[in-house]
Amino acid sequence: MSFIKTTSGNAKTSINIFYQEYGTGKPVLFIHGWPLNHEMWEYQLAELPKHNLRCIAYDRRGFGKSDRPWERYDYDTLAEDLNELITQLNLSEVTLVGFSMGGGEIARYIGKYGTEKIEKVVLISSVTPYMLKTDDNPEGVKKEMFDDMVDKISADRPEFLKEFGKQFYGVDMLNQPISKAMLQWNQMQCLMSSSNATVDCLRSFSETDFRTDLKKIDIPVLIIHGDADKTVPVNISGDKTAALLPHAKYIVYANAPHGLFITEKEKLNADLLNFISKEDSVYQSTEEQKSNTFSLHN
Repeated sequence: MSFIKTTSGNAKTSINIFYQEYGTGKPVLFIHGWPLNHEMWEYQLAELPKHNLRCIAYDRRGFGKSDRPWERYDYDTLAEDLNELITQLNLSEVTLVGFSMGGGEIARYIGKYGTEKIEKVVLISSVTPYMLKTDDNPEGVKKEMFDDMVDKISADRPEFLKEFGKQFYGVDMLNQPISKAMLQWNQMQCLMSSSNATVDCLRSFSETDFRTDLKKIDIPVLIIHGDADKTVPVNISGDKTAALLPHAKYIVYANAPHGLFITEKEKLNADLLNFISKEDSVYQSTEEQKSNTFSLHN
């Protein structure tokens, strides 16, 4: 197994961060969502390396096979972990692909370290720009909703994760977009995290404002979001992120839930390959892209 060691911030103890890589060529670094781990990218890691890409996915501290420290799950620390991975693996001209919480890591990384080593960015079902409802973000989610999630995690984490997984993939009485076995696999990934990392990261992605970070992104960006996402609703995330990044390519998947990396895996893989392999960095305006995207995917 492959690890890097990071001593982010003022921590005296080094943290082992697990990563897995496949293929050779231009580097693509995948950052997983909450409360999963790098294994969520199975269908992307099975396809993209076939196209001359070096695909790397890692487990966030507290999740998967990485170490589980008691504290330091703030985005500044998580961005430092990402920077250590990029530095120690000597990556350059890398495409960063972040899902959900992982989109926040990308935003904060660029806010702190810039884009010198980064060629492109992909934000999938991302929590950016700001999830929490505040006076200057009135469309956000009320803090009480996140407090309720913390209470349920503390009372019965396996039960919470089981029900959360159904919403995550859009499973209900009428819709079964994934199998029961896939839901069980999702549950297994979630339970590989520590309980305090699960709670602390929930607080981090729900309360961190990435609006200033996003404005520092000066490279090509692809934003992908499902319009049936009940976990990170598109109107407070994808739409607003696209508004802050008018140079970005914005694709909205019709009727897609939060976990579209599985439910829309073929479409997602095709869009990733098209964006990563594209040589030029000139893209249409956000509104033009949204119009074209709807005609392509609906």
